[in-house]
Amino acid sequence: SGGMKMRVSIARAMVTKPRVLLMDEPFAALDEITRFKLNNDLLELWQDERFTVVFVTHSVFESVFLSNRVVVMAARPGRVFDELAIEASYPRDEAFRTSPDYAALCRQASDVLVKAINSTAGAHYDGH
Repeated sequence: SGGMKMRVSIARAMVTKPRVLLMDEPFAALDEITRFKLNNDLLELWQDERFTVVFVTHSVFESVFLSNRVVVMAARPGRVFDELAIEASYPRDEAFRTSPDYAALCRQASDVLVKAINSTAGAHYDGH
């Protein structure tokens, strides 16, 4: 299955105990149930090992659930548009996914994403 293949890929990457793990849309092709499970697995692994993850996703929900910081990119030219601090505590679980805080953070990230999509050339990001 796609979920098992992804677990194997993550395990292979973790064998060398990296300080930084780069993940470019690793769960994009997975169904939502498998994606939720792998999000939980990744957070559990992160809590055990405390490595840095640079995680590229097009999912607002996934970015808020996994991250302590979300960097929103804009296109043409590709650039950092804005950065959001996700100050929810860990561990994160289904209770967080259904909380008003999570909903508010997803709404905030969605609002920034819409602004990035509608932006014209020139960076909005001011470095904070």
